[in-house]
Amino acid sequence: MKLSVLQGLKLTIYIYKARNSIGNLTESTIEANSPKEVAKTLVSRDMTPISIEEYRVKVDLIEQFNQWQDLNSLKLDDLILFSRQMYSLTKAGVPIIRAIHSLIESTRNKALVSALADIAVSLESGLSVGHAMEQHPKIFSSLFLSIVKVGESTGALDQGFLQISQYLEREKETQSRIKLALQYPSMVIFAISIAMIIVNIYVIPAFKGAFDKVGAELPWQTILLINVSDFTVEFWPYIAGALVIFFYALIKYFQTPEGHMIKDKLILKIPAVGSIIHRASMERFSRSFAMILSAGVPLIQGISIVSDAIGNVYISSKLEQMRIGIEKGDSISRMAMSVGLFTPLVIQMIMVGEETGNISEMLLEAADFYETEIDAELKNLASVIEPFLLVVVGIMVLVLALGIFLPMWNLSSAMH
Repeated sequence: MKLSVLQGLKLTIYIYKARNSIGNLTESTIEANSPKEVAKTLVSRDMTPISIEEYRVKVDLIEQFNQWQDLNSLKLDDLILFSRQMYSLTKAGVPIIRAIHSLIESTRNKALVSALADIAVSLESGLSVGHAMEQHPKIFSSLFLSIVKVGESTGALDQGFLQISQYLEREKETQSRIKLALQYPSMVIFAISIAMIIVNIYVIPAFKGAFDKVGAELPWQTILLINVSDFTVEFWPYIAGALVIFFYALIKYFQTPEGHMIKDKLILKIPAVGSIIHRASMERFSRSFAMILSAGVPLIQGISIVSDAIGNVYISSKLEQMRIGIEKGDSISRMAMSVGLFTPLVIQMIMVGEETGNISEMLLEAADFYETEIDAELKNLASVIEPFLLVVVGIMVLVLALGIFLPMWNLSSAMH
């Protein structure tokens, strides 16, 4: 029996024996909160449970780290390639189990290989593709699983994998554009930070020694710089420790539901960058929601699935409010207007889609609109950030000039 990397991380899984609808005995593993939940899941799959046992996997620290590394090395490229290959194989009529086995041999990511091996075992035991993939939520998102399940139920599994690959390709393209645009300001801010540390630890103490020898009267700007430098040099272990503790506590807080919400809300308020992230999130929502609706997923369920795939908890909470309103009978356009996430033009598109019955087409139009806006903002990002960076560099140079060169100027004038 093959146990997946992801199951190994959880330490507790269930091994079950059950008979399927034609009476064949199957044995496999499943993740659940209790044996009762396992039994309920098996019954829903038309299987009769015979035995359910808790299985504990003991994982040492080295193995745990390797599993974590494998999972975090899984990239969009791996899922895009997997989706493309599954589309080609299923379209060509290759049996699904045989297709999975062939991909196990050609896939390089260990976490995905392990998941595919488990999926193959589950398929051989009689599970559907969607339910087999559902046992690996850290690899396959709810959006991914929904498209697979709809494609499987409609007999168009190949088209489902094609839709997923196209969506993931656009997602990768958007992420790449944003990362590329943020590279320059990130490098400049990093360089400024390193320069400030070097000046504070090495340059200012050297000037202090020269001023002490001369015995010159120092202006308050120089005294302030020297005091800051002395404090940093003398107490740097405590400062470093305090920073480590602060950032560790901050990361832990951001991992809580309340902290995560505040962090994602603050990200959207970052000048220049926040609006790009907001538009990228809305482009992701519009495109994925259109894909979900065109695949045949009910509207209410589709919003819940897509809101989980947005990647921003604050925006997801607003979309959840939108879902609740629609569930109570409000129109999509009215709820889209009330949550304050969409631009007026996009809301008009949604209204047209409601009137014509082509919501998915209008959402794709909205996604293209957001994509155009993202491109325009990314092109202007450097010109927006550069003045801010120049101000920061200017302030740093001004402080150094006043603190270091002003006393030298005064000393030179006194000598003349």
